[in-house]
Amino acid sequence: MEYQLWWTGKTQFGYLDVGIADYIKRIRHLCKFNTLEFPNAKEKKDQLIIQQEEESQLLKKIDFRKDYIILLDERGLKFTSIKFAQHLEQLQNNSLHRIIFIIGGAYGFTPAFRNQAQMLLSFSDFTFSHQLIRLIFVEQLYRAQSILHHLPYHHE
Repeated sequence: MEYQLWWTGKTQFGYLDVGIADYIKRIRHLCKFNTLEFPNAKEKKDQLIIQQEEESQLLKKIDFRKDYIILLDERGLKFTSIKFAQHLEQLQNNSLHRIIFIIGGAYGFTPAFRNQAQMLLSFSDFTFSHQLIRLIFVEQLYRAQSILHHLPYHHE
């Protein structure tokens, strides 16, 4: 089973790239993990058209028969770090091909795309930029994996 993190658009801040790369390196010592970056939709004025163009790129890569899709979305479920680790452990035991976490672009996801996901996940009631949440996500995935592997990273 493989974890993947997908996002739209390049990370524009070097300090985020450095942090993301550090956690990806750590995660890969504990589980199979890859990222996939999709290009931003071409400059359009209509938010819905931008969302639909970005989502159509994602849909081409998803195999709904084998993949478990989790969208990072403000409407999603919230977990403690321990509960998130336990949830991932349950998913790992379900013979899934990939667990794909997807971070939307600046405008998030359309309702139709949200309805196709198996789960919506939120890290906070706060709103984070779609670039910053990349770093927050990889840190939380590393934390969850360190909990599952009984490493001394997470403290209660």
